[in-house]
Amino acid sequence: MKLKFTASAVIAAALTLTACATSPTGRNQVLLYSETQLAQMGDQAFTGMKEELKISNKAVQNSYVECVANAITAQVPATVFNGQWEVVVFDDEQVNAFALPGGKIGVYTGLLNVAENQHQLAAVIGHEVGHVIAEHGNERMSQSTLINMGSQAVGQVLAANEVPQSGPIMAAIGLGVQVGVQLPFSRTHESEADVIGLQLMAKSGFDPRQSVNLWQNMDAASGGNRPMELLSTHPAPQTRIDNLQANMPNAYADYQATAYRPNCRSK
Repeated sequence: MKLKFTASAVIAAALTLTACATSPTGRNQVLLYSETQLAQMGDQAFTGMKEELKISNKAVQNSYVECVANAITAQVPATVFNGQWEVVVFDDEQVNAFALPGGKIGVYTGLLNVAENQHQLAAVIGHEVGHVIAEHGNERMSQSTLINMGSQAVGQVLAANEVPQSGPIMAAIGLGVQVGVQLPFSRTHESEADVIGLQLMAKSGFDPRQSVNLWQNMDAASGGNRPMELLSTHPAPQTRIDNLQANMPNAYADYQATAYRPNCRSK
């Protein structure tokens, strides 16, 4: 009996077999894009954001964020990025930050009103850099590619010169796939980035216990206006805090073993 396979099925199977990887926490991944491709996309996205958003001109604010970011990125393996990270503070009320492949970090000034000290800011930046270390953007793009194999969706996404906001490229898919595949996948990435970020901040000399305070502040700042966790790309704050506390003993041991203590001043 002769079996027939569509071209897309053959490509998908081949890519799945040849692009297997393991995340820093030991989770299996499928990564279809090269580091060069991701770095180019990150640079393109960052350039676009610098053109579209207002950049803070406050020297103290910029030096404070750069101080924290530099301490965190010093712990990033050279295999992830071996160069000088570019750090930009965007004058925007969003309570957010991001990191992109190719050594790019953006922090919105709104975050500085919620992250009360250098340790809490380090928790956020460590988390965002954790996404880059674990290649979550690559993984999400790869997943979308496989889901949409044979369609025009991925081509349109990659052709569009805009990857603002959080970095990962999400294809337009139905709610069934979104709830069953994409959203749990995103929550897995968030939890994994929390663990990696906790390790990064501790090894950088920031108190990892402050990560819990940060997410308590985040929860209070949200005013409870969150969707149910099933339909959210992010874990609920208490779920996130529980995950951090479960990994706190190892992180705190790393913190105590680190002689360096950053002194990043916000004022």
